[in-house]
Amino acid sequence: MNRRSFVKSAALAGASLSTFSVLRGQSAPAAARVRLGIIGSGGRANAITKSFLNAAALLNVKVEFVAVADVFEDRIQAYCEKFEIPAERGHAGFSSYQRVAESNADIILTAAPPAFRPLHLDACIEAGKHCFVEKPVGVDPVGARRIMAIGELAQSKGLNIVAGTQRRYDLAYRSAYQQIAAGAIGDILGGAIYWNGRVPWISPRKDGQSDALYLARNWLNFTELSGDHIVEQHIHQIDVANWFMGRPPRAFLGMGGRARRETGNQYDFFSVDFDYGDGVHILSQCRQISGCYNRVGESFRGSKGFTQGTKVAGDSPDLPSLQQEHPSGQIQEQVDLLKGVLGSGPYRNDAHAVAESTLCAVGARISAYTGQIVRWIDLTENVNSPLYSLQLAPSPKDFESDSVLMPAETPPIPGSADGLKVNA
Repeated sequence: MNRRSFVKSAALAGASLSTFSVLRGQSAPAAARVRLGIIGSGGRANAITKSFLNAAALLNVKVEFVAVADVFEDRIQAYCEKFEIPAERGHAGFSSYQRVAESNADIILTAAPPAFRPLHLDACIEAGKHCFVEKPVGVDPVGARRIMAIGELAQSKGLNIVAGTQRRYDLAYRSAYQQIAAGAIGDILGGAIYWNGRVPWISPRKDGQSDALYLARNWLNFTELSGDHIVEQHIHQIDVANWFMGRPPRAFLGMGGRARRETGNQYDFFSVDFDYGDGVHILSQCRQISGCYNRVGESFRGSKGFTQGTKVAGDSPDLPSLQQEHPSGQIQEQVDLLKGVLGSGPYRNDAHAVAESTLCAVGARISAYTGQIVRWIDLTENVNSPLYSLQLAPSPKDFESDSVLMPAETPPIPGSADGLKVNA
């Protein structure tokens, strides 16, 4: 399906949403147009772009693609063909993100591997662009805190940042949050969050492939680029827990291991106690092993009721019906980004919240890798803690300077001297 057909079908899809709480008559002006830049043109970028075009169709906004960047030429070519973008607007290489930041784009969608997101978002905000940034927004404490600082810079410039923690934009989750905030289940006393599934994909190493290109292709399976799956994938449930609790945990105590993984240096599974203080513990469970029972979701227990997913069992406060353009968080987050940029909706800046949830996932990973308790304050404030300054290597800049050293393909062993080796 070409881009014109896709936009047309997206508009028709938007017209069929009468069973949901959908706003009408609040679209941007008829002649609204935005120029779009893309950093990272792989699978996530394709999905995000489709959601963005859906959102633009709902708001009657015309989209012009002005620049696309990716490390790999083949991905750029496939992306440009799919969305009917002139080939000369594609740029390849590890430093190609700079071409997008320097373009005349109004909005940039950033979807390169997580390790690169602080670097890429920084370049875009410095260049004065509104941004969508995919989750997670870093792989270590230094990167996550950098996103917080970038968010403050964006706010000072009036630039919108929307993050890919889409449950915060999902109609059912927003409704559940509204009920919980109104006291439907009382005070949250504990809960459990899950992402149990399989390894999404593996990219085998090709003959003659450099370390840098192999890592960039198989990034999902290396902690240095993805943060491990507790960061890259399970961040969604961690973000929901933080959102519903209204604060991050005080400490993390976790465990994990590896028995089945075929590539990379990550764990197969994690189990972590998120201690929110005041006697509130939320237990986290995530696993990537095929052939096992799968569960993705959350449950919370309150003083007057409980939740299971987005279903709330408790008091029924008299609340107004929530309304939004689309029930899907993946589309609504792009709607809200566009409305913020065009001035037809409120300003959006998700940088602090997504960085906080990323940092929680990183702290949980460090605890499982080392076998030690990790305190929130040591990740965020205590500059004398060795955890405060931990950075994964190779760094994003190492890829640009062609000085990448291949990390070990063995996982860390808790309780041993190498428990922090992939964090040094």
